Amino acid sequence: MGIGVHIHPQAIVSPEAKLGAEVRIGAYAVVGPGVELGDACELHEHAVVRGPARFGPGNHFHSFCLIGGDPQDYTFRGEHVELVAGSGNIFREYVTVSRGTAKGGGVTRIGDNNFFLAYSHVGHDCQIGSNTLFVNGATLAGHVTVQDFVTLGAFSPVHQFCRLGRYAYIGASTVITQDVPPFSLIVTGRETRCFGPNTIGLERKGFSPERIKALQKAFRLLTRSKKNTSQALEEMRATMLDSEDVKELVQFVEKAERGIVKS
Repeated sequence: MGIGVHIHPQAIVSPEAKLGAEVRIGAYAVVGPGVELGDACELHEHAVVRGPARFGPGNHFHSFCLIGGDPQDYTFRGEHVELVAGSGNIFREYVTVSRGTAKGGGVTRIGDNNFFLAYSHVGHDCQIGSNTLFVNGATLAGHVTVQDFVTLGAFSPVHQFCRLGRYAYIGASTVITQDVPPFSLIVTGRETRCFGPNTIGLERKGFSPERIKALQKAFRLLTRSKKNTSQALEEMRATMLDSEDVKELVQFVEKAERGIVKS
């Protein structure tokens, strides 16, 4: 146990848990066996963390969250599966994160500085990058990949095995059943469609006007021209690969196994 650890007398902490320095655990919180908490992690009242699970420093677990629970999978039979998370993540009230499954690789992974608002859920074997935002009720099925800087809007479910590309913004109540291209803005109206690059969000993330202009041109080819996806990608490869962002977009679409959100 690290120095400066504070455990409320009414908390339950397994003797098999490993606690870093300055960890704080509130009343009625539970830390299970196989849990490793990095320095300065904090569990608020009634938070539950189960293992095997490893967390870097500075994670915050708010009341009634359940992080590192058993995978919600009929085939789970108690195998050794894990959750591995980086630093600075915030898990708000009633957030649930499942460990992996043996058939899915055995590990659910979460990067750094992610913010999970109340009632959001991360299913088994998901791979989450860093600096993402899960708004209230955002829900991932199993085996979903979420790249860095993604925002997933309130009450937006994501189908298993889908990928959400970097900097994508998915509006509230949007059902995702296909891969979401990086940099895109996806919103459900009468139908789920791509409205082009997430211009305002990219500006706020420090993208230059030149980078945004290149992405706007690429998305016009991809979603508004009369070209099909293969033809649009071919033109992008021929004329626009001097833009690293466009190159990333092209490579992402090339690897899509479920198609991409377009119109």
